[in-house]
Amino acid sequence: MDATFGRGGHTRRLLELLGPQSRVVAVDRDPEAVRAGSELAAQDERLQICHGKFSELGRLLVGLGIREVQGVMMDLGVSSPQLDDPRRGFSFRFDAPLDMRMDPDQGVSAADWLNEADEQDIARVLRVYGEERYARRIAAAIVAARPLHTTAELAALVSRAQPRSTPGKHDATRVFQAVRMQVNEELAELEAGLEAGFAALQPGGRLAVISFHSLEDRVVKRFFRDRSRPPQLPRRLPVAAVDAGVQARLVAGPLQAGAEEIRSNPRARSARLRVLERLA
Repeated sequence: MDATFGRGGHTRRLLELLGPQSRVVAVDRDPEAVRAGSELAAQDERLQICHGKFSELGRLLVGLGIREVQGVMMDLGVSSPQLDDPRRGFSFRFDAPLDMRMDPDQGVSAADWLNEADEQDIARVLRVYGEERYARRIAAAIVAARPLHTTAELAALVSRAQPRSTPGKHDATRVFQAVRMQVNEELAELEAGLEAGFAALQPGGRLAVISFHSLEDRVVKRFFRDRSRPPQLPRRLPVAAVDAGVQARLVAGPLQAGAEEIRSNPRARSARLRVLERLA
């Protein structure tokens, strides 16, 4: 299973490596990604493409009549087409409607959330999801300037609200990340996806996750750690922890892109790959 199809880079590589009797299920919450996947599926009958979120992985597999899989791949980065398409509103590089939804047909847009949320909630999201040091100042500026409608308005407002810039990074980088994560409920979906992906694995199956920032990687690292060690039993319980069994073992990670890959794909610079194998 490729749980984040995007434009199919990982899926195509899986199809190249797997044999004629193999089957690949690809999932994405972005309708445009699903359309791209449908075109690829028309060329290779081993591929099935599904429209859905991480939290729906279990239901999607049941709907396909699949009880377990040998591997689950999750690439948590925003896909390049989403960043590069001005209509989607993910990037401050373009003046576009302030949307940021992975699925434009569901949920609340970034503009709607920013224009309706209270100041404290906005500050919390910017501080927690964006690790933005000027979260309170920026939240106050957003509320004072409402309504906001475009990415350019938000980016300019953030720049004005910050007393100093971070060298080598656009002033709005952390804010755009935080708002995107809030709008798409990314951390909650990630936690649900890790649970569903691991539950779908057969013994010996592997869960591979690529994360791109510290909050995501922290969730993945904690999930992998908890599954690869015995349950933490109460002290003085007359049962050794080793007797309780271990669900999984750590296979790799965190692995990072090498210099050659970063030169050809600068967006891989912050990527971290972790791999977990299910034991039972």
